[in-house]
Amino acid sequence: MFDVELVGKIGSMALINKENNMLDYTLIARISRELKPGYVWVTSGAVETGRIDYVQRTGKELKGNPEDVKTDYAAQGQSILMSTYRQYVDPKYSIRQVLIEHQHFNDDSKREHLKEMLLRAKEQNAIPIINYNDAVSIEENRRLEIQSLKKDHKNVVECVDNDETASQIACLVKAKTLLILTSANGIYKDSQNPDTLIEEISGKDVNEVLENITLCENYCNGASRVGANGARAKLEYVKEAVKIGTTVIIANSKYKIKDILSGKAKCTKIGVR
Repeated sequence: MFDVELVGKIGSMALINKENNMLDYTLIARISRELKPGYVWVTSGAVETGRIDYVQRTGKELKGNPEDVKTDYAAQGQSILMSTYRQYVDPKYSIRQVLIEHQHFNDDSKREHLKEMLLRAKEQNAIPIINYNDAVSIEENRRLEIQSLKKDHKNVVECVDNDETASQIACLVKAKTLLILTSANGIYKDSQNPDTLIEEISGKDVNEVLENITLCENYCNGASRVGANGARAKLEYVKEAVKIGTTVIIANSKYKIKDILSGKAKCTKIGVR
């Protein structure tokens, strides 16, 4: 039924050691060592990694048009991010950087090409590592392209956030599990009260699960950084994966992947009972 065991995603803020203002190399090393063929990994962090690296080298932030600054940071951060994963992933496995944009999901031939490449990776002992291609994506052009697509298509993928990207990838490769790692343990009824963690969003069938996800969206406000869409958006994006039978888990990046998947770690698990 499922072609891929796991699609995982980690957010930018979960990758950053805030105290030292640098990549959390211990975290990336731990995650990387758990990656294996049959997993597809979606990673944020290129822009923030590039920003940190630039500031460390020059002692100042880039100035100018925010879109240009984002482009320049992303281009600088991508190589650092990928070399860090390569350093820690088991050397017997290949890793493959895949930079995607919304057009790869909204064009049938590009979508199929992407799917086949991701599915081949397992047989070739390789792990795809995916990120949105911020270095060449211009927001104004993206909006115009999306508007044009919506004139002719009912369902248009925008990829405004890597949570959406991860959910779309999970649908594309028919993933058994979609794991979204954040800096929180999951979805809370009250984000200020850790005792209100919602450990399960479920239902007797897909429609009931989708209804319960919508109810839980009412608890979600705010985001971890400027430009992020927060927990509400995560829940909205993962609905597409839930529709095809994928089990969704939203969990804290401080836990090992194997502990999350085995139920040993606190998290929010979403799916049909």
